[in-house]
Amino acid sequence: MTTSTEPRHRAGPREWLGLAVLALPTLLLSIDVSVLHLAVPHVSASVNPSASQMLWIIDIYGFVIAGFLVTMGTLGDRIGRRKLLLIGAAAFGIASVAAAYATDPVVLIAARAALGVAGATLMPSTLALIVNMFRDEQQRGVAIAIWVTMFSLGIAIGPVVGGAMLELFWWGSVFLLGVPIMLLLLVVGPILLPEYRDPDAGRLDLASVGLSLAAILPIVYGLKELANNGIGAVAVLTIVIGLALGVLFVRRQRTLTSPLLDLGLFSNRTFATALVALLVSMFIAGGTYLFVTQYLQLVSGLSPMKAGLWLLPAAFALIITAVVAPMATRWLRPAYVVAIGLAVSAVGHLMLSLTDSHADQNQVVIGFMLVYAGGGPLIALGTDLVVGSAPAEQAGSASALSETSTELGMALGVAVLGSIGTAVYRSQLSVPGDIPAAAAEGSKDALSGAVAEAQGLTADLATSLLTPARDAFTSGMNFVGALGVVLALATAVVVALVIKTPASGTDEQPQTETEPPATPQDAALSK
Repeated sequence: MTTSTEPRHRAGPREWLGLAVLALPTLLLSIDVSVLHLAVPHVSASVNPSASQMLWIIDIYGFVIAGFLVTMGTLGDRIGRRKLLLIGAAAFGIASVAAAYATDPVVLIAARAALGVAGATLMPSTLALIVNMFRDEQQRGVAIAIWVTMFSLGIAIGPVVGGAMLELFWWGSVFLLGVPIMLLLLVVGPILLPEYRDPDAGRLDLASVGLSLAAILPIVYGLKELANNGIGAVAVLTIVIGLALGVLFVRRQRTLTSPLLDLGLFSNRTFATALVALLVSMFIAGGTYLFVTQYLQLVSGLSPMKAGLWLLPAAFALIITAVVAPMATRWLRPAYVVAIGLAVSAVGHLMLSLTDSHADQNQVVIGFMLVYAGGGPLIALGTDLVVGSAPAEQAGSASALSETSTELGMALGVAVLGSIGTAVYRSQLSVPGDIPAAAAEGSKDALSGAVAEAQGLTADLATSLLTPARDAFTSGMNFVGALGVVLALATAVVVALVIKTPASGTDEQPQTETEPPATPQDAALSK
């Protein structure tokens, strides 16, 4: 990173007020993820989705966000980042109302997909505007730290707010949380936020947009099918199609002067490693959160409100470690801080892998708290490692890729680990012979189905059904926990060995990396 000698404009009160405005959609997006997990049993009972539909209701939001982030980041450069932010805010509010009043699983899935498209306009716009508003590096670092903390705060208050709304209102109320926030953003955004667009931005390549979506979605669908139904022709075919389209996407980017995705960024080892670390960490977190929230409600029998309160220690642990991690980089390399955090997460995953359905929920809560506490340093430092290792003129693309990595990781975690857990549940479930056939059939896909069926049985039969169902669900969570241990430790080792960014309080100079080969877009810029 080079240091410029020209004076930098320091942000004033208007910019800091603008940051508060930009924090609103960040807070909302993190709340929206957490409250839906708590609402799973209620959604299941109300709209009666199948196990596969329930997973799509949860994870299609993240899939669509991940698929459109790079596109929307590029679009914002062309039409204006503030303009795109406000369009997305209006669309998010409308889609939230549609999701809240959905009465059919397919309608709810469609509304969640629309929320994903709208969310994809909000996320890159907020970070890009922060970069434009805060030109001083120190102030920008503080602003990005606040931006990240708001995401953590949303995780903290989401379960409590969502749990309270689920107890006081119906499940659809959790989606209506976004409406007043989006209205406030639409009112004050034009006043406090500057407009920015790149006057030299190239043409948006619609073929690349289509190829990126056509590559991601079949791969994800194929992975879900593999986890749900084992190896089959449909699953293998969709994955192969997705990979083939991904190859075409990469080849097309190499030939464009204004690509949708600059592949030259990935030649930087720090950039690529930090990006993969974010993806893997969010992959583990997404699946773990799904299982822990259901364990507290369906195994421990807690209400949504109480389950939300039991999740608070983990969320606040995440906030604390995310705030402390940048301070620790004065003495330790960022890679070491991240690796230590991931090792702590591995201990938490180990605790989740060893719990059982008859244990006190304290073991699950403490294990989950360690998982989140260990992830704080990566969340706090990961974005800076990605954006800071990219050339200054490509910071926008790097920011979009960072957010794509985290969103896709979270969504894949819910889909893949959720599907694996479902597969384990099905293989481990052994329903006693005295359970009515209809109740046994309704329990075979998910624990939420078993809980629903038990409500129509006598107390003795309900216990006979729920005991093996809870044991089977916990077996799935154990498997996911063991997988989390392996992935967290492997990621910690790779990060520590590959990323060489020095501690900020030392005189050590960062190692320079070989410049990537010239691409068509480089040639065009040099003319």
